[in-house]
Amino acid sequence: MDRTVPRTGSEEIELYIRTYYSLLRSTIDVQIKTLEEAHASMGSSLHLAAKSPHPDITAFVYSILRLPPCIAEVRRVILGQSNEVFIQHGVGDVEAWESVMAKARRRRSFYDDKETLACYIASRSDIDDLIPMLTAFQIEWNKLYLLLQGEQVKTFLQNPVEGEEGLAVLAHGIGVELEDLSYLQQVWGDEFWPMMKAISSRKKRLRVRLLAGSLNDYRRATQIWWEHIESAEPTILHRPVYFVSSNPHSLVNLLSGFALRQEEELLGILENPANWELLEEWREIEAEQVPSSRENFLYYLLKKALSMGECEHLGVARKETEKACGVIRVPSEHGFDVEAQVIELKSIRPDWMDPRLRCPGIEELRESEALIINIDYPLGMAAYLILSHLGTRVGELRGVYIMGKAATLNGVVGDVMIPSVVHDEQSQNTYLFENTFAAVNVSDDLVYGTVLDNQKAVVMRGTFLQTPRYMDVFYREGYTDIEMEAGPYLSAIYEMYRPKRYPDNELVNLYGLPFDLGILHYASDTPLSKGRNLGAGSLSYFGMDPTYATSLAILRRIFELEISQLRGEPAPRPAPKIS
Repeated sequence: MDRTVPRTGSEEIELYIRTYYSLLRSTIDVQIKTLEEAHASMGSSLHLAAKSPHPDITAFVYSILRLPPCIAEVRRVILGQSNEVFIQHGVGDVEAWESVMAKARRRRSFYDDKETLACYIASRSDIDDLIPMLTAFQIEWNKLYLLLQGEQVKTFLQNPVEGEEGLAVLAHGIGVELEDLSYLQQVWGDEFWPMMKAISSRKKRLRVRLLAGSLNDYRRATQIWWEHIESAEPTILHRPVYFVSSNPHSLVNLLSGFALRQEEELLGILENPANWELLEEWREIEAEQVPSSRENFLYYLLKKALSMGECEHLGVARKETEKACGVIRVPSEHGFDVEAQVIELKSIRPDWMDPRLRCPGIEELRESEALIINIDYPLGMAAYLILSHLGTRVGELRGVYIMGKAATLNGVVGDVMIPSVVHDEQSQNTYLFENTFAAVNVSDDLVYGTVLDNQKAVVMRGTFLQTPRYMDVFYREGYTDIEMEAGPYLSAIYEMYRPKRYPDNELVNLYGLPFDLGILHYASDTPLSKGRNLGAGSLSYFGMDPTYATSLAILRRIFELEISQLRGEPAPRPAPKIS
């Protein structure tokens, strides 16, 4: 293979990364203001208007959704791996503070109700994620601050006119597009006018401090996280394991089939006027006017019902059902926020599971000693740390399956990408491997999108750490699948069957692994399009289709392998890839 690794366009990104890592070595707080010039000069694809005096609302919203709401009051952000680290550095017991959460990023954070936000970080990828996000937030906050300083605008904000009329008045007064303000109001809801008043009252001057940043600190945090899983299922030390990195709902929903048996009650929530769009979708499904999945829709309704606080008794019943199916949920109570599930194959109930999973020989799994370890997909290098540690703590690893969101440069939202080449910007390695999945394994269950196999993926260091020029170079080299975890996972896999640390800046052959390997990505963003990025929003119901199509493929493969293992037969070969 001719390995052409893009370099053009990465110099500004590397300068920015070196700048904030050198500053974070300081033992005192670092002013985010010192990073603004390097951030703006990078020309991030998520922050194209960083240098413009006009607000970049899309970049602002992206940051807002991935920072806790209290960020409006915060002046100081402290990063550490565990509560012990914060205590050792004199910050105190941060877990006694108010627990706060962002809408679109899983990161355990605590607010002291004054001006300090403490964030748990799992790897250096959290730094590559948080620092650019805080910088973008401050840049855009301060742009709006300057625009809101007019006396007439300040007077208007004291008693604003509600609705579209008020938005139009404000948009005209500060010279911002009405569409942008509407977008911001959609995100903030009832807090829109109080937030605009807060922005007008003060500039944002954030400070940040990293308490501990050694690799050992991250490894220690990973060990603490794993100990909770081991205590929940001590037999994991000597039992065979299939490792899955996906999400905390799709696999267990398919295995328990709980939502399918609650159809009547779940459909009752559609009577709520707030759910009229869901009702219309259901009517179209019933009338077979749109291609869709009844099962996926019910799983989505269950998630909506529990998140809205409706049908609380269903939450209790679901836990009992999952326990009866051999599912142990291990929430992440301390340290970084990655939930895990331990699933015992011999305890699953074929008569309960989603009918799409039933296959010949499924009853034979009652003789299996194998477990599925499913974790809520981590961020970046946390994937390397978790899989590296897990590999030393289980009896036998029979399969590794990675499923998650990605951006696509050649598809549309909802497509599924199946890579066989992964270039990792963390290690600068290009990994070649046999992906156990092909289009045929997914296509029958994918309603809204297209399956694209034989793809090439690139693993970025952070969502802000990419530029249009950089992505264009990758695109010209055939890399169309962009995400953050596959490379770190492959680095960990390399160390599982080679007697040395993963290399740097090499072409790495991972063929001939002693266990099964499958990677499935589904598109949640199209960064080359001119529309709003879906990274700033949500896939909503349409994200369920590729999620469950890929989850079904993973579980079917696990069942297929384990049944063959129990019969003493050779492992089935992966489906052929047709170029």
